[in-house]
Amino acid sequence: MTVSDDRLASLTIDGFLDVLASDAPTPGGGAVAAIAGATSAALIVMVGRLTVNKDGFEDVRDRMQAIIETAAAAQAELVELADRDAHAFDAVMDAFKMPKGTDEEKAARSAAIQAGYLGAAAVPLDVARRCVDLMALAVEATAKGNPQAASDALSAAASLHAGALCAIANVEINATSLKDPSARASMLEELASLKDRAARSLGECQDAFGQRLTA
Repeated sequence: MTVSDDRLASLTIDGFLDVLASDAPTPGGGAVAAIAGATSAALIVMVGRLTVNKDGFEDVRDRMQAIIETAAAAQAELVELADRDAHAFDAVMDAFKMPKGTDEEKAARSAAIQAGYLGAAAVPLDVARRCVDLMALAVEATAKGNPQAASDALSAAASLHAGALCAIANVEINATSLKDPSARASMLEELASLKDRAARSLGECQDAFGQRLTA
């Protein structure tokens, strides 16, 4: 089976792992990053639901409900991004197959290759952004949610951190092929900011978890 046969979300866990472990170039690290983000979002939703329906959490009920809705939407978006990432490199491979017999053909081929690399970087960049944004919700879920589920919220943050780093690596490898120095520099600058935010959020979540243990 190839990745084009089904949406990744329609596969069983075993089926996804089989196609991931095959010698096909996709799905790969970018799709794994998106799935990590989606499963983490689901964990945040779970923590929220274990909080809003419990007595004693009335003061955070509205905020937890908002977190549930935001994380649930992100979960669906990240699953879609996993599928998009599995095909994001197709344009690059197609561009390399373009004719290059004349100067005009070479120029068109080169432009298509560059556009393909930009597109291939755009999807994991979106995944990285969403994972890092979700980490802030994981911090809140850890600090304010049902303490019995604090480990699940920290698990979400840790998985989101891993997903962000995976996605960032996939952006970086495509960025190295960009010939436009300004586009490459802008992308790498954003990646550095995302790495810093992710590291800070993970530390905040670990601190919040430690406080829940001693509360």
